[in-house]
Order: sequence, then structure tokens, then C-alpha cells
Amino acid sequence: MLPTENRLRRREDFATAVRRGRRAGRPSLVVHLSSGATDPHAPGESAPPTRAGFVVSKAVGGAVVRNKVKRRLRHLMRDRLAALPPGSLVVVRALPGAGDADQAQLARDLDAALRRLLGGGAR
Repeated sequence: MLPTENRLRRREDFATAVRRGRRAGRPSLVVHLSSGATDPHAPGESAPPTRAGFVVSKAVGGAVVRNKVKRRLRHLMRDRLAALPPGSLVVVRALPGAGDADQAQLARDLDAALRRLLGGGAR
């Protein structure tokens, strides 16, 4: 489970991450990353937490499948939050293939997308 301070909940935050952020697609998911707009080194201000949200539509499957995909993605994202810049907004959108993907495949796709967004891969 993601800690409360790391959850993306408001519609405006999702829209900001999708509109202003960079996007990286993989076979089972698309990741949108919007870097933090505030300066974490400004005097008197603490770095805002990185927040993540998930979009899993009915195209992925029924309610049981969608919830399973969301749980898996939340668990995977929790371990990767520290690698992201403070104040970042991340939206992970599951594609229809995510319902059939196992945990390892989702992890590979999430890692590849984040690597690309953070400048670690040219693919």
C-alpha cells in the first residue's frame, strides 16, 4: 500500500501530470511523469513528497482484474518512489494487456518506462 502522503487523489493533479509531464509507453502500461515545480532547495521549505496515481479502465477487465492490477502497480510503485525527484507527480495508466500480465512483466514495464523518463535509456 502506498503511504497517504504519496497518493495522487485530485482530478487536477492527474490532469497536471498527464498534460505537463513526459510520457513513456510500454506493452502493458503508460507512465506520465511531471517533475516538481517547486524548488526543493529553497530556504525554509521542505521537499514535497512524490505522489503517484493509477488509472485502470474497464478495457483491462472486470472489477476483480482491475483491482488486482491496481494493487500490483501500487506495490511496485511504492518501492520506486525514492528514485523519483521530490515533488514529482506520476500517473500509471494500465493498458488492456495489463490484465493478463504477471507481476514480473508489470515490474519490467514499469522499470523500463521510469528509466526512459528519468533519462537512463534512449529507447
